[in-house]
Amino acid sequence: MRKSMKAAADMFKVFILFSGFTILFYCAMMWINSEYRDYHRYDPPEGSAIKVTTMEEENHSRWFDRLMFFYLNGE
Repeated sequence: MRKSMKAAADMFKVFILFSGFTILFYCAMMWINSEYRDYHRYDPPEGSAIKVTTMEEENHSRWFDRLMFFYLNGE
């Protein structure tokens, strides 16, 4: 009887530790989420930034030409 009580007490300790660390992990995740929620990743660039992409006209390339280009070149 004494062994089963000790085993139950040990299981209860493990359960308490597991629950405590789970709650701690959850609170840490909520804190990190609140820190980055209002973080603006897509602000306009400042300083001497330049545009490096150009848009192609849709009239010049049809979907079939682009598909063939993909099949031939793998890009």
